[in-house]
Amino acid sequence: MTEKKYCDGLILKGIDGFYYVETPGGVFECHARGIFRRRGMTPLAGDHVRIYASDDGTGSVEEILPRRNSLSRPPVANIDQLIIVVSTCEPVPNTLVTDSIIAEAEASGIEPVIIVSKIDLKPAGGLSEIYGKAGIKFFCASSLSGYGVAEAEKILPGKVTAFTGNSGVGKSTLLNNMYKQFHLKTAEISRKLGRGKHTTRQVELLKLHDGGYVVDTPGFSALDMDFFHAVNIKNLPRCFREFIPYLGKCRFTSCSHTCEKGCAVLQAVNDGKISRSRHESYIEIYRGLKEKKTWQKKEKSV
Repeated sequence: MTEKKYCDGLILKGIDGFYYVETPGGVFECHARGIFRRRGMTPLAGDHVRIYASDDGTGSVEEILPRRNSLSRPPVANIDQLIIVVSTCEPVPNTLVTDSIIAEAEASGIEPVIIVSKIDLKPAGGLSEIYGKAGIKFFCASSLSGYGVAEAEKILPGKVTAFTGNSGVGKSTLLNNMYKQFHLKTAEISRKLGRGKHTTRQVELLKLHDGGYVVDTPGFSALDMDFFHAVNIKNLPRCFREFIPYLGKCRFTSCSHTCEKGCAVLQAVNDGKISRSRHESYIEIYRGLKEKKTWQKKEKSV
């Protein structure tokens, strides 16, 4: 007779409606109860869950325990830090996409980290200055030569870390260099499209031998406003951490920090204390969120 029991665990990955849950008694292949679908909930990699487990290694996800945070791209929960991999070339860095990801991480209570890859092909240029000035952890690395890989690896143990970034920047290759046992799939750059082929097909937590997990995630090549769940117009200024010392010091309390006279943030940009590139990203995100809000109001009034 098959024995069943309740136990708590961690979802490592989900494939075609099955969730692989790590528990003290091993990894169980589970299906999710229909109640989640009826409530519009989806279990995510990184979720802490309660399962009803059988001794044959199968079970069912009975409850999703409270999340500290979650992201939609990548779809993962309970992240400590988000490493955004940016290549110096092939594909060329897109600071707007990078800053948008950082803003969502900040709003979600996740520590953002930048790793610039492919420095053997082209120097990091002004990226170090932009993000160093913003107070964001920043590493340069080359998977080809191994430069900087060991230094970046030191921040992983004991934490749940997601890797993300544009397709083709070398996330899987970087992880392969850090942890040879993963042997993640890699692919060459599609020169015709100027971006990478999507080689990572699912979000999966990979356990580290020295504690913690890393998440390899599908890449992407574009950003739309549906990406944002934690960021809104009200909290956006605080999602740019270098703005915080100047907030509340503007001439107008309703200052958007985009174009107003007497704006302390704009003055800091002009004084070189805030990167102009970061402020330009802020303006683009602000406009996008404002437009999204306008469309949502129109849809509700129809």
